[in-house]
Amino acid sequence: MITTLLCPCGALPALPCAECCGRYHAGPLHLLAPTAEALMRSRYSAYVLDLTNYLRATWHPSTRPAVIEANPPRLKWLGLEVRQHSVQDADHASVEFVARSKLGGRAQRLHETSRFVREDGRWYYVDGDLR
Repeated sequence: MITTLLCPCGALPALPCAECCGRYHAGPLHLLAPTAEALMRSRYSAYVLDLTNYLRATWHPSTRPAVIEANPPRLKWLGLEVRQHSVQDADHASVEFVARSKLGGRAQRLHETSRFVREDGRWYYVDGDLR
């Protein structure tokens, strides 16, 4: 990973990836996103950077697919908008977001409300509802 690139998650203030989501992808804070929103942003960045091992490690085992595919060669991620972060209790939260991409010149939009659970101090993506 190039550490000087701005983080693709779009958080403000804009930071190099190593100081933003990258700190959860590797290093002392590996897999330790402090909130469901931070985990969701780091997962979006992992999709952009094609970090399938991180996506697998942050997907709850009860819903994790057997295989997480790498990005198709012509996929370009365009941006992330977090619309809402709702905390149900200390160990359950949801994040509504819109992720935009382009595949082969065709625009795509993923609008999802994702559910997250915290177990043993770690947040995991569980599942989501598409809109």
